[in-house]
Amino acid sequence: MTYVSLAINWILFLALFPMAFIWLRRAWQIAVKRDFSEVALKRGQSPQNPEKYASYAVAINLLAGVVVIFVIIGVVAAAFDYATWSAMAGVTIWMKIIADFILGRQAHLFADKK
Repeated sequence: MTYVSLAINWILFLALFPMAFIWLRRAWQIAVKRDFSEVALKRGQSPQNPEKYASYAVAINLLAGVVVIFVIIGVVAAAFDYATWSAMAGVTIWMKIIADFILGRQAHLFADKK
């Protein structure tokens, strides 16, 4: 293992901590505090009825945050090898991005055609 790949491994692992915090905090803000300012954004704009899509946003953020916490615990406990935890983290990150994109487009689908 070269020093470059070791550094990239550490950067990926350390980046999981703020991602999990932000995603779980966002789920908390939407579900508990009823703050819909970050629900289904498209170009920084909320949809006309963000409460309608809040449950989907909570599910996306909560699921992604819990999976990342599971990966962090698995790495610290030495339960996962590099290929496993990096694949789990990568798929989770990409699916979170894609799911947020789909939710934002779906929420603004009929509002843009009026």
